[in-house]
Amino acid sequence: MNNLLQVILLGVIEGITEFLPISSTGHLLIAEKLGLGQRSELFNIVIQAGAILAVTAIYRQHIWQLLTGIADPRQRAYLLKLATAFGITAVLGLVVAKLGFELPDEVTPIAWALIIGGVWIFGAERIAAGRPPRSEVSWTAAIVVGLAQIVAAIFPGTSRSAATIFAAMLCGTSERVAATEFAFLVGIPTMYAASGYALLKQLKLGAAHESWADVGIGFVVATITAFIAVTWLIRYIQTRRFTPFAVYRIALGVALLLLLPSGA
Repeated sequence: MNNLLQVILLGVIEGITEFLPISSTGHLLIAEKLGLGQRSELFNIVIQAGAILAVTAIYRQHIWQLLTGIADPRQRAYLLKLATAFGITAVLGLVVAKLGFELPDEVTPIAWALIIGGVWIFGAERIAAGRPPRSEVSWTAAIVVGLAQIVAAIFPGTSRSAATIFAAMLCGTSERVAATEFAFLVGIPTMYAASGYALLKQLKLGAAHESWADVGIGFVVATITAFIAVTWLIRYIQTRRFTPFAVYRIALGVALLLLLPSGA
């Protein structure tokens, strides 16, 4: 396959899967195993940054309101909850990094994470449906969301967005839009920090052989695709459940276990 087409496809995959509850890390690894070519860690980090930039643009007004409305007790409380979730993730993330944890490059654990995550979505939707609508994010939810981000970072295929959205829903934020908004907003500083840390680490190791044209194209494609995907998702969940994503995750996980050789 043509290299340019591979780069574009990887950017599209990253943009679609980064904030949808289906795991971008898992899909990029699957794409690599299926022949789209192995890319450098630097390439993956930069195209992920494109997806983060897209979500920042979508929530720019809300972010500005939070930063300028700190005198409002409700706004201040919400901002502090975001900071708490981010702080938990940042501290535990540094601990994980110091321990030298590395993501596996096999598809089998990703397949199982996809299946378990699908069941998790079904359960969270069922529980939330039995509760009265609630848009408030509790302090418990903020803490659990911070912990959920670490779980997603350690287990590829879990999906950071899935872990955080449904953690918030299970902790009382039963309205999907409110849970998704909090998950995405706390994900912005988390992913900028993680990407920045990883990028500096990669640059210190040297990037002399990196194709910056490929990196730039992947970044642009991921940014545009993520903007479209997240805009669609926000509209979709206003009237519909996340269950189609659960079905997709389980079906993909089972297919991977059946079709790919053990240890792939």
